[in-house]
Amino acid sequence: MAAGAVAVAVAVWPDGDGATTGSRPSGSAPASSASPSPSRTYPLSEAPRTIPAVRGHTPARGPGWKPAKGGRVVVGDTDLADEGRLLADELGLAYAGRAGARAGDVELALGGDGGPESYTLTVRDGRVRVAGPAEAGVFYGTRTLKQEVHGGGTAPEGVVRDEPAKPRRGFMLDIARKHFTAGWIEDRIRELGDLKYNELGLHFSDDQAFRIESDSHPEVVSSPHLTKAEVKRIVALAESRHITVVPEIDSPGHLGAVIAAHPDLQLRTASGTPTRGAVDISDPAAADVVDDLLDEYAELFPGGYWHLGADEYQALVASDPEASYPRLAAAARKKYGAAAGVKDLATGWLNDRARTVRRHDRTLRAWNDGFFPGGAVRPDGDLEVAYWTGKEIGARQPDEYLAEGRRMINYNDEFLYYVLGEPNTFVYPTGKRIYEKWTPRVVRGTEPVPERYDGQILGASFAVWCDLATRQTQDQVAAGVRMPLRALAQKLWDPGEPDLSWAEFEALAGRLG
Repeated sequence: MAAGAVAVAVAVWPDGDGATTGSRPSGSAPASSASPSPSRTYPLSEAPRTIPAVRGHTPARGPGWKPAKGGRVVVGDTDLADEGRLLADELGLAYAGRAGARAGDVELALGGDGGPESYTLTVRDGRVRVAGPAEAGVFYGTRTLKQEVHGGGTAPEGVVRDEPAKPRRGFMLDIARKHFTAGWIEDRIRELGDLKYNELGLHFSDDQAFRIESDSHPEVVSSPHLTKAEVKRIVALAESRHITVVPEIDSPGHLGAVIAAHPDLQLRTASGTPTRGAVDISDPAAADVVDDLLDEYAELFPGGYWHLGADEYQALVASDPEASYPRLAAAARKKYGAAAGVKDLATGWLNDRARTVRRHDRTLRAWNDGFFPGGAVRPDGDLEVAYWTGKEIGARQPDEYLAEGRRMINYNDEFLYYVLGEPNTFVYPTGKRIYEKWTPRVVRGTEPVPERYDGQILGASFAVWCDLATRQTQDQVAAGVRMPLRALAQKLWDPGEPDLSWAEFEALAGRLG
């Protein structure tokens, strides 16, 4: 990186708060007597090797730091107590709370400039200081330190200044088609936290099953499923790692499990043929059931984001939806005017469900094929686009959504979809392909969208879909996503050309565990 090249020639010395007090050519006398001279017996330090890689390191001369007997973790603010206790436990150190740092210690502090996920990690005078403007950044600094000293390693002397390129860094899990145990999900949360991810998506309602305990509609819940107590533990663990759990109840399609308990809600064609997974969106009772569930789970998932689904509504797959589903067409005209059609009724359903969840103060997203151009009804302007494919009915090029000013999250199904059993031409994604060929701007296919839209692309999510649920065990899924998750973590933290080759990156991942 260019910053690294400059840092070799210039050593920047931070004060106690991580701010710079001056610079000097490496190896010359200190700029201030307050800054001790580095020992001549040590070579200039090298940037740490971590996943994701740190984005800036100012080298210095010194022995570095590693955990040792008598070392402590201290905090400058009680808000960092959870981060401090976790790090102390991981590194085998004592947690001393609010206390002055001494040789051998790690100090965590709030302060400094930058975004809420930025941090500065300083190794100097036999101690470590991790500081950031917010708790999340300090936590990420502790993840860097944990990797630096993994397996008996040494945190190099000098200053790391680091922050992510993208604010949304996610992993989505289909727990509807395949039941995953709470313990397995918790293990993934620990893994995601160490890789500096900040979202875990749970898709828990689909045609095959509904996998979380419900009080409002217990009749829709499948067995096995997660209890609410298990979900609360999952959410709490995620919060401790600064990960937001993003729930998804997909509607008005993918509701087969709900329809099994409420067959009267199923959509039917003009001839009376039932339509798989689709509820009749002209029936207010369908909206009532879905809204009950949305309201109920808003209390269980207190994070700031919600996924509304909205993809693959089978009425819109018909060559002539109005002719095939005259009941929907009539309801659209009644509600939105003579020119309205079935896609307008579907868009109105999406907006109505958004209104239900918006009351709980959530930022909302929906799959890209739930957004339709033109028509009498437009999707609400604050809905973020979860772009996964260009193969579905109603799907458009990413540029079209971005040109409308929409914010987007990248779920590119050619790089980021791990579909069990590899049906419908899907193949298991590899970390190597993500690492070498993908960036956040590669939203559809293999070509990036224009650079002018980069700021509207909030980040990306790797997705596990369980279409053929028995094709892999939980352990096989964990092994299969291991390197793709590491490659994606790197490219979301810094989308530029990585310094390491894939072989070097893979070897580093093996060393770090």
